[in-house]
Amino acid sequence: MLTKQHLPTPALLLNLDKFEANLTRMAARIKESGKSLRPHAKAHKCVEIARRQITAGAIGMCVATVAEAELMAAGGIPGLLLTSPVADPVKMIRIVNTGAMVVVDHIQQVAWYDQAARAAGKKLEVLVDLDVGDHRTGARSPEDAAEIAEAVDQAANLELRGLQAYSVLGSHAGGLEERQRVSRESFQIASRALGIMLRRGLSTEIVTGGSTGTWDIDTAVPDLTELQAGSYVLMDLAYRREGLDFQNALTVLATVVSANHTGFVTVDAGFKAFATDRGYGPEALGLPGSNYRWGGDEFGYVDMSDGLPKLGSRLEFIPPHCDPTTNLYDRIYACRGGQVEAVWPLKGASILEDL
Repeated sequence: MLTKQHLPTPALLLNLDKFEANLTRMAARIKESGKSLRPHAKAHKCVEIARRQITAGAIGMCVATVAEAELMAAGGIPGLLLTSPVADPVKMIRIVNTGAMVVVDHIQQVAWYDQAARAAGKKLEVLVDLDVGDHRTGARSPEDAAEIAEAVDQAANLELRGLQAYSVLGSHAGGLEERQRVSRESFQIASRALGIMLRRGLSTEIVTGGSTGTWDIDTAVPDLTELQAGSYVLMDLAYRREGLDFQNALTVLATVVSANHTGFVTVDAGFKAFATDRGYGPEALGLPGSNYRWGGDEFGYVDMSDGLPKLGSRLEFIPPHCDPTTNLYDRIYACRGGQVEAVWPLKGASILEDL
């Protein structure tokens, strides 16, 4: 039986007990709210995790890139939604072939997708992406969103399904009250767009948005029909600092490779092992009072006043940000206790046995 002690480090681990608890909790809350869940696969890029989310009740999966859409489609995952606007007709042809629903935030995208769908002989489902305050993507006003929706509705090869109203700001707004404020203001903008669309007789069947950061807020929003939360299934330090209490199922396993100094040891997990975008490092499990410092591409330091781990010790770390951390690996080791139950490929990697 393969155990954690056999794994080459750094290695990405998934605690199955915590993972399954997160799955069950979210599924139960979504069912209770009367909404639907279409989790974001960009958090894990793993077909097996997506399958388990579907089995738990999700209606499909969100994806952020064409490659993710192709990965999930090839794995037989239904109900795909590409949440990012695209401005490349070549990519659009690939997207149409996956069968994914798409979003648009400009009239030109409507024309390009219509051409791609016509060439493929398919009808493409489309949502209008609305800027609800992030200024990242989305139609710049409710009025513009309605104009784009009309263009979709009139396109011969497209089917208008509704609106995307996602707020990235709401995910990490800085505490519950700020997350509530951002969610409220975001859906006020979305409500205005929906009102215009309804008055024009346009489809508003789907209103998708929400994140792990606002999962327990947005489920009470009347206009929202489905939630895009994704990180809940893995969790990270950033969300824990926001007060989210899903369990930290994702960790990185590292080895103490040098222990020659007083007050700290060196592990074999540095910039290439963890996402660095949050401005702080990972947290070691089971070492209260310890502090992680970056030590370079391949190394990190663990500071402790006493009780330092010994040379060769294995340590697990909660990453600062789960999505870009999983993106650094080609496999995830699904573990229960100290045992490795399965090895799941990430990003469509072909896993060759090298242990």
